[in-house]
Amino acid sequence: MADYYGQPQHTQHQFLHGAGQQPRSHQMVKAATAVTAGGSLLLLSGLTLAATVIALTIATPVLVIFSPVIVPAVITLFLLFSGFLASGGFGVAAISVLSWIYRYVTGKRPPGADQLEQARRKLATKAGEMKDKAQEFGQQHITGTHQT
Repeated sequence: MADYYGQPQHTQHQFLHGAGQQPRSHQMVKAATAVTAGGSLLLLSGLTLAATVIALTIATPVLVIFSPVIVPAVITLFLLFSGFLASGGFGVAAISVLSWIYRYVTGKRPPGADQLEQARRKLATKAGEMKDKAQEFGQQHITGTHQT
């Protein structure tokens, strides 16, 4: 009958533990799990820090002794790998450009061909205008020298 009048029904569990709260045993299990996981991760981070300090302590004299050999070797390897990487990148760029040019020359419309045509037309127009201006200037210069 409580539903009929719009009042919510409460169970015995909600009266004992509060409405909307989880049972105390469930909260304890969650807390125990969180403490266990957090403690394990904290222990692992401490062990990692200790191992890093020990490895650095052992490796430092070795690095100091071999540094005249190691530093030039690392620089050489870096230059070698970066050279191969740059060479490969330039090769890929060259192949893609040659492929684009081949598609453009054979009449297929590769991406950017319309923009290239528009730029070519603008340059041709400007070159024609400059040629006309140069001819006019030359004519003015020739006629100007004969008049004096």
